[in-house]
Amino acid sequence: MVEDAIREAKEYPSKRQLWLSLKKQVMYQTFNVIIEYLEESGKIVQKDGRIIWIWNPELVKKYSNSSLVLK
Repeated sequence: MVEDAIREAKEYPSKRQLWLSLKKQVMYQTFNVIIEYLEESGKIVQKDGRIIWIWNPELVKKYSNSSLVLK
């Protein structure tokens, strides 16, 4: 639900804007854990107070099938 909200956002939302935009009420502590997980897994970055979706599975597949070494 949180991933979908970030991906489908027309602008880069702030953390509070994202939390308030969720259709179902999510506890703020749970929301923070989800945001931490997404950041640690490389799916989002937080820059200037905004949350930006950066995960691109097609690009990962492309480079994981090639002879390039990913670090």
